[in-house]
Amino acid sequence: MNTFQAVTAESLAHASAHYENFPVASVLLPMRLRRPIGVIYSFARQADDFADEGDHTPEQRLALLDGFKQELDLIAQGNTPNTTFFVTLADTIKRHTLPLQPFYDLLDAFSQDVVKSRYENFGEVMDYCRRSANPVGRLLLHLYQAATPRNIGLSDAICSSLQLINFLQDVEIDYKKDRIYFPLDEMRKYRIEEKQIANADSSGTWGLFMEFQINRARRLLQSGAPLGKALSGRTGLEMRTIIAGGERILQKLHKSRGDMFTQRPVLKPHDWALMLYKAVRAK
Repeated sequence: MNTFQAVTAESLAHASAHYENFPVASVLLPMRLRRPIGVIYSFARQADDFADEGDHTPEQRLALLDGFKQELDLIAQGNTPNTTFFVTLADTIKRHTLPLQPFYDLLDAFSQDVVKSRYENFGEVMDYCRRSANPVGRLLLHLYQAATPRNIGLSDAICSSLQLINFLQDVEIDYKKDRIYFPLDEMRKYRIEEKQIANADSSGTWGLFMEFQINRARRLLQSGAPLGKALSGRTGLEMRTIIAGGERILQKLHKSRGDMFTQRPVLKPHDWALMLYKAVRAK
């Protein structure tokens, strides 16, 4: 195994180990796409870990993210990056003619995670989704050679909805990192206080509040669903499976009335079978 193969194999393993609820570079995709997708997700996962994991100070986290930005700058300038991973990333970008801006957008979002922990309104949340989730979908469309304006719009809707769904199921996890991605103005409207999250308390108006969040994420996901039919072959099947996964998580959240504290939704084998069945039928 050469260096490129070793790095991409590691990237695939790294990406797959971190995404429990949505398929990443799955067996549904053509083999030629799995390695570049693994490299893209590994970039995103490593950068996200800089913002989240370990005992680093905020300054150290920002420095690590800036190190990634400097490596991207070398690629943008046509120079050789300093690390093996970024040499592989540069090769992937060149082979598939990928734009660099989505990679910069991801780093910008993860840097924001270091310094911003509350969001006043839904517009702020969606601006974060625009940089933290949508870039991955756009890069995938470029890999699929399907990055038309219409497809990009549909992909943005799907990616933002999946990000919102992750926020909903990870409320408790995010709060332990001192982050709340719920719009604060909506929390005030439904009389939800931070201590309710801290106490894992789903009583009172929590169910109504969560139902509002669930319905909005569902509408956004459905608005992007035509992309599953716009993409052909196995890439379309993969996309329809991802969409079905988002719908399944929302169903579980709805059933528990948003009580992810005691019933955090996780996709199990029978869920995956159902998702694949729906994806095949939806062709």
